[in-house]
Amino acid sequence: MWRNMGRPAPDRQAGAEPALSAFRTEGVAAKGLAIMGVTIIFGATGGIGSALARRLAAAGRRLHLVARDPERLGALAAELDATWASCDVGKEDRLDAALAQVQEPVDGLVYAVGTINLKPLARLTVDEMLEAYRVNATGAALAVQAALPRLKEAGNASVLLFSSVAVGQGFPNHAAISMAKGAVEGLTRALAAELAPAIRVNCVAPSLTRTALAAPLLANEQMARSIAALHPLQRLGEPEDVAALGAFLMSPEAGWITGQIVGVDGGRGTLRGKS
Repeated sequence: MWRNMGRPAPDRQAGAEPALSAFRTEGVAAKGLAIMGVTIIFGATGGIGSALARRLAAAGRRLHLVARDPERLGALAAELDATWASCDVGKEDRLDAALAQVQEPVDGLVYAVGTINLKPLARLTVDEMLEAYRVNATGAALAVQAALPRLKEAGNASVLLFSSVAVGQGFPNHAAISMAKGAVEGLTRALAAELAPAIRVNCVAPSLTRTALAAPLLANEQMARSIAALHPLQRLGEPEDVAALGAFLMSPEAGWITGQIVGVDGGRGTLRGKS
């Protein structure tokens, strides 16, 4: 069931700006890149989504958060002074409802929603393949589509999607997620071409990161250490590693970057580890 419980903070209703508004208006205004609207984050309660939300809020961005769990979402929104709506991002009618309260230009959209279903191809069902595609690829396309009129109003907006190191590297038992995330990379490039110059579209491709979604893979400490050792930098990713790049790509400083798939993967996507 869709719920919409967020509301702007009183000072914002009165037109007051937070103390960090200089980030949005000074230094970038001369380039015509001042950030004046709201940034929407889908998957805001996930490890990467919440880390990115906190970074953007600290930089003075006004946020509208979307995720499925209303209790966790409401708590995060209260912490960050953000509006929020809970919904299933794979359902088009609910997406429209979740964004109904956004009545201003949207200067950024983050789709940090994903799945991890690791099985050999012989054991994958059609439903599992389609679900991975629905959540990762179709959901991303529908989210951008729903927000597109508001993104166009902003004039200098940024969209951030998420892929996986598994797309470019190729791992056993990753057929479902690699198909779905490969589609996300294609979507990134297609939208970057279609929506330029008013909207930039980029994609981050992390390796395994310590989030709740990845927790089942990391429950065994010996397995976690073994996976970490496969990375040249000899550790697993943290949500902040990914959020740091995400915040940059969403910022005016990345104003000449679009259509890119950028790895945050401890080197695993491009380097051989030491033998």
